[in-house]
Amino acid sequence: MLELFSISKDWQARVLLRDVSLRVAPGETVATLGPSGSGKSTLLKIIAGLEPLDAGRVVFDGEDITQQPPERRRFALMFQDFALFPHLDVQDNVAFGLVEQGLRKPEARTQARAMLQRFGLQDFAHARVTQLSGGEQQRVALARALITRPRVLLLDEPFSALDAEMRLQLREEFRQRIAEFNMAAILVTHDEAEARAMGTRGYRVVQGGLQVVW
Repeated sequence: MLELFSISKDWQARVLLRDVSLRVAPGETVATLGPSGSGKSTLLKIIAGLEPLDAGRVVFDGEDITQQPPERRRFALMFQDFALFPHLDVQDNVAFGLVEQGLRKPEARTQARAMLQRFGLQDFAHARVTQLSGGEQQRVALARALITRPRVLLLDEPFSALDAEMRLQLREEFRQRIAEFNMAAILVTHDEAEARAMGTRGYRVVQGGLQVVW
């Protein structure tokens, strides 16, 4: 269970977040709507440990992790630009997180191939990521995020760079994978249709706070 208690953050004398509290259970996706600059992406960075907060607490499974560095939280943050490594092939992109955790490269690659098989990407294992379509790259990014068994998945506008047909396809795939891996997930988006398609609950950032949408 991911829990946020009274999260507040100001930036350049402007209130970004004020007294934000939220609970996200395993297997649940909470959608957060809001225009650019509303603070929704900052909230994800605070949860991931990439941005300090001014007040409040981040708690996971009863443990206060507010001061923990990102690598200890074991959360995965996915962006709209996929953030794949162009100098690595698909297999080594997926294996990267396991190698960073100390797993030997041969074993990491074995696990990466198994994950690619689950995603139907096994034929691309030795391709450069630059050779893949946008949808294929986003699937590789999701495989890379999930292979380390993150405790929380944070999605920051993950489909905005894709065409409408691919967005519809990946929404359903991501929703199924989140349930399959039983992770708590938060989706940040400006697209209400996307939020409703993926989110079990939905909120809108309004004047720094969370307003219930559904």
